[in-house]
Amino acid sequence: MSPTPPAAVAPDPAVSPRPRARRRSARIPYALLLPALLGLAFLVLPLVGLLVRTPWSSLPTRLSSTEVWDALRLSLISATAATALSLLVGVPLAWLLARTDVPGRRLIRALVTLPLVLPPVVGGVALLLVLGRNGIVGRWLDSAFGITLPFHTSGVVLAEAFVAMPFLVISVEGALRAADPRYEEAAATLGASRLTAFRRVTLPLIAPGIGAGAVLAWARALGEFGATITFAGNFPGQTQTMPLAVYLAMESDPEAAIALSLVLLAVSITVLAGLRDRWMATP
Repeated sequence: MSPTPPAAVAPDPAVSPRPRARRRSARIPYALLLPALLGLAFLVLPLVGLLVRTPWSSLPTRLSSTEVWDALRLSLISATAATALSLLVGVPLAWLLARTDVPGRRLIRALVTLPLVLPPVVGGVALLLVLGRNGIVGRWLDSAFGITLPFHTSGVVLAEAFVAMPFLVISVEGALRAADPRYEEAAATLGASRLTAFRRVTLPLIAPGIGAGAVLAWARALGEFGATITFAGNFPGQTQTMPLAVYLAMESDPEAAIALSLVLLAVSITVLAGLRDRWMATP
């Protein structure tokens, strides 16, 4: 006689598995909502005011002048060159801070991030004292090679790189700290050199961080004013970038300054909107 199968037992609701919790947006307390809206208004309203006061009827005429295009061309070229220089030396510097125990690493990191809080004019003065014709290094460059950096287009690039590089270093260092170093160790066990592992393994892993840092550095270099005018001067066609052209136009023709500011705003929004989803995506 075969044994009788046990009767089916209904699952106890008390011990049944709980359903997966749905992700719900948290309710915003009114005590936080009002300051958040005030902060948003503080950041957005000046841009709205710029759009409202823009002389749209005369905008094509104002933007078609040779001075505007020269300043825009110089701004784009110098910002791109400053970003390339920041990538060339900033990525290795970020790797040094993230992957090694070099003595004085905290001090080095503090010095790297100092231009973020240093007034740009002070940075321009410091560059002038070091790289000027009578500077510590500039005197030697002038006498040995005949290279003069201040009040030249190369001075614009250096001034912009000085203020923009910290953005790149911080972004890349964060990406390096988030990347798993075991991939590099595995490549080393397979016979890859440190440089090959960095080029073939590490760089692809931190590419989004490098892209985000490059975008931030480029945008910061594009809008640099204080260090540029102090170290490179304000010579049309040679060192006059768009921010300097805006400052000069504000004294004599405010509507022209508004038109130039609108161009800078459009370029910045286009770059950030076009690259943010690719390099700076958030879940």
